[in-house]
This record gives sequence, structure tokens and C-alpha cells, in this order.
Amino acid sequence: MIWNGLYKKILEGLPSGVFAFDDKLKVKYTNTAFRRSFSEKAKKKGTLAEALACAEKGKCGETENCKFCAFRRVMLQAVEEKKEKSETLRARVKRNGRTDVVSLQIRVFPLGENGKLFLGLTDGIYQTEMEREMLSAGQMQRRLLPAGKIAGGVPYSYTYIPCLEVGGDLPDVYELNGQTYGVLTDVSGKGVSAGMLSAFVKAGFDRTQTSLATALDKLNEKFSELNQDERSYITVASVRIDETTKTLRYAIAGHNAPILLKNSFGIHEIEMPSPPISNWFADTKYQERELPFEKGDLLVLLTDGVTECANSAGELFGIERAESVLTQSRNAEDFIGKLKNALTVFCGGKFTDDVTAIAFDL
Repeated sequence: MIWNGLYKKILEGLPSGVFAFDDKLKVKYTNTAFRRSFSEKAKKKGTLAEALACAEKGKCGETENCKFCAFRRVMLQAVEEKKEKSETLRARVKRNGRTDVVSLQIRVFPLGENGKLFLGLTDGIYQTEMEREMLSAGQMQRRLLPAGKIAGGVPYSYTYIPCLEVGGDLPDVYELNGQTYGVLTDVSGKGVSAGMLSAFVKAGFDRTQTSLATALDKLNEKFSELNQDERSYITVASVRIDETTKTLRYAIAGHNAPILLKNSFGIHEIEMPSPPISNWFADTKYQERELPFEKGDLLVLLTDGVTECANSAGELFGIERAESVLTQSRNAEDFIGKLKNALTVFCGGKFTDDVTAIAFDL
């Protein structure tokens, strides 16, 4: 009994999926990795359909889809021939603008000499699971993006190009008391850790607060409660557009890509020296400033993924090229389209950082 318990602990701790079944294809056991990859609610014992969390539960082998089931196919072959059988599955996964192929090998072999019990292994299941989790996280993050093309009567357009499945940039546009708010954040790091920080920003930035500076102060206070080290930080560029008074209020937290305002005089770079949301300084207080605007002006928020986008020679896209694109743009949608094309041509579509921009037609 001690040895049986030890064997079970070993099987439960393996990163590869393990399943056992009898000569009737009745699944007798699945380990943690197998269940996690198909369904946490899958039964340890039952039909193959239950173990794989198929749509046709309880109808294993009776539907049209069963003839395409690689698991059932290799299990039947092993039972019929009483020897080891294997098959490799390849799933296409889209990421970074390209399609990669993830492999999963299924190996089944008989246990003992009576041919009544069989063991199956799924090598590569851990990698497949991680790919699926990253894709799921990316899809969830995209649900946080702005939904429409107009807020508070102000038309806007944006682009969001994460360099990994999960990005660290987060654009947000919303309406409060008849005014339009735009918030663009860029968190430190990449991948899962950056995605978690961006989710924190989405939840922590107070959208009910009319004062941008106060909203940044509160976000900074909440960030300090996370007890992150000095490597973690968040930069923010936030604006409030008042169409009635034709004024633009803005507050910045360490955002090094300037806010751009295109008007009849040209392009005005709006910058404000300030620390990012971080644990670098105690009792940080953010400021808010105001600018007038006229009908027809164009407002742009950028992350440094735009200005620091590099080509094969190591040259940066820079703020000058971004301003050149803005000079040639008629409106917000035109600017975002031209910017995406310019960046893609400049770096050949190979982005090493998240690229995000929001443009507003004032």
C-alpha cells in the first residue's frame, strides 16, 4: 500500500499527462496534468469522452466526431495489437502575427501480459497547456480594450499590438459626466507578469474620479500595497477632454512618450516631468494641467513602443517620424492607419515591444 501511494504521488507530480484504461477503453485513471489540460472536472474513471471533456459525453465511439479522435484511434490500435502504439498531434497556434505548430505525442502500451490494462502518456502536454493558457490570457486581456469609436461625443481610434500573447500596454477611453477621458498605461516587463500589472491598472484606476491627478495618486497608493520591488513600475498618460469649454486637462506619471496635439500652429509636444507609479519615492503627488484646443485639432497618446520601435539596423522610429505621420493625417482614424503602416514597414513587422497609440478628433 505504501508503494502504491508512492507511485501515485509520482504520477500526480509528472508534467506529462498520464492515463490508464482497460481493453474496453474504460478510463481507470488520469493524473493531474492530464485532467488540467482537458478538464479539471473530468472524472478519474469513466468513458474517454468524460476524460477528454468531449461535447458528446457518454457517447464515446458513437458519434461522427469519434472517427477523428486521435486518442481513441491509438488506444484501439494498442488494444487490438497488444503492443505499444503512438501518434503525434499538431495544433496550429497564432501568436505575434505568425502561426506556430505545437506538437503533442500520444503513446499507449500494454501493462502486464494479460492485455487487459493499458497505460497512455501524452508528451508535450505541459507545453500545449501553457500555450493554451497564454492564448486564453491574451483573449481575456483584449476584452479590456475600448469597445467603440466615440466617447462623450469625441471620435477616437487606437491601435494595440502586443509583442507577446499577453501585453503590458493598456489603452482605455471612457465617458464621465459628459466629458471624454483617455488613459494610456505601459507597465514594466513583458508576458504574464506585465499582463497581471495591466489588469491591476484596469481595476485600480478610479474611473469615477474627475481629477486625473487624484486618480493617479490613488493608483500609486494601491500599487504600494502590492509590495513590488524597484523593477516593477507603471507609466501613465491621461487626458480629460471638455468639448463645452474647449479645454484639455492632462496628468502624467513617468510617461516618456509625449502627448501630441496637432493644431493650426503645428504639433505641440506635451510633457510633464514626473515619476512613474512605483515604490521609488514616498508620498508622491501628481499634478494636472490645462490647455485650450480648437475644433479640428488632433490629440495623440503614444507608448514608448512606438518611439523606440527599432529596425534591422538598430535605428529607432523616434518621435520625429511619429510627428511626421501626424502632420500628414486628416483625422484620428487616418493617423492610426498611417502609423501602423509606417511602423510595419520600418521594422518589417517584427515588434520587440508592445505598440499602442490612441488618437482623438477634437
